[in-house]
Amino acid sequence: MSTPPTSDVDLFADEVVLDPYPVYAELRERGSVVHLPENDVYALTRYDVVRGALADWESFSSASIAFNPMANEALTGTSLASDPPVHTQLRATLTENLSPRALRGLKAGIETKADALVAELVEKGSFEAIDALARAFPLAVVADLIGFTGHVRDNMLRWGQAAMQVLGPMNQRTAENFPIAGELYAWCSQVKADDLVEGSVGRGIFEAEARGAIPADTAGRIIHQYLGAGVDTTIAAIGNIVALFARHSDQLALVRENPSLVPAAFNEVLRFWAPVHAWGRRVTKDVTIEGAVVPAGAQVAVLFGAGNRDPRHYENPDAFLVERNPVDHLSFGYGPHGCAGQGLARLEAHAVIEALSRRVERLVAGPEVRVPSNTTRSIEELPVLEVISA
Repeated sequence: MSTPPTSDVDLFADEVVLDPYPVYAELRERGSVVHLPENDVYALTRYDVVRGALADWESFSSASIAFNPMANEALTGTSLASDPPVHTQLRATLTENLSPRALRGLKAGIETKADALVAELVEKGSFEAIDALARAFPLAVVADLIGFTGHVRDNMLRWGQAAMQVLGPMNQRTAENFPIAGELYAWCSQVKADDLVEGSVGRGIFEAEARGAIPADTAGRIIHQYLGAGVDTTIAAIGNIVALFARHSDQLALVRENPSLVPAAFNEVLRFWAPVHAWGRRVTKDVTIEGAVVPAGAQVAVLFGAGNRDPRHYENPDAFLVERNPVDHLSFGYGPHGCAGQGLARLEAHAVIEALSRRVERLVAGPEVRVPSNTTRSIEELPVLEVISA
């Protein structure tokens, strides 16, 4: 047995979060687990090790998904930050409204909404892809689904972004976002069924609480998760779709010629640019990873994007190829904590890819603008300068 190799990389430095892939490649070559003293974490870098850790909740606990104690404390009692059996019960109510059967009824409406929005933007000939599409579309879908109205609808973007920022270490980004994440937390702790639109999923979660299907006072926490975990990541993924298709018009052409490639294209977008940078776990005992020991109680950083580009698992991993169809990518996580909202995210993203591939021959985009962020890797601005319509 040995100690893991170390690296002086700061996982949350601006230049790393803006473009982590060169650092991921370097860490992967050092080992499947690398100690980063700068962040006091053990980073998991290779595909098999990342997937194995996500499946093994007994050794890799979700009690510490954030990289600072304040956020972990605030998340106590949520399904995101709990392990089975508590997690199983909390998650059942969250996923009840996100099951394939429940989502079937939303499919047509989401596709119509996406098509109308894309048609309008194509007609304009140029547009700002993040505000006008990547943000506008998922925010509207989630607001309607949960039944948000008024000031909550207006604050969804701020709150969703802040909820992800505060999962980082106690750096400036985390400190600045705690008050904003606190607004979301405060609202979720006092929200009542009557605050949400009748017939909405949010109202249904309160009904589940009333009939004892979930513990008392947990409905607000479940709603917190829809907004805290689901919004910012979906926005990132949809922004990435537009940017990657603008860069790779040959790949957009493949989808246009063969619409059955839509799900494969989204899988490849998620593999190529993971929306989540690093996610935390805490080891409950000494864990040996390929001969190297991670000591009990250590904080682990799960690097989805590093695993997604591991050449041991994917051939030519640095190429964006929609025909690859990497159904086993790591961006939705894996195991008991696999993304609860992935069905909804897929519905939204597939609808956007379908509409784009049907209506657009080529997108000419300006340079993408990124802003450093602790958890979500997304594009802040992406000007589409010209649309060559199909």
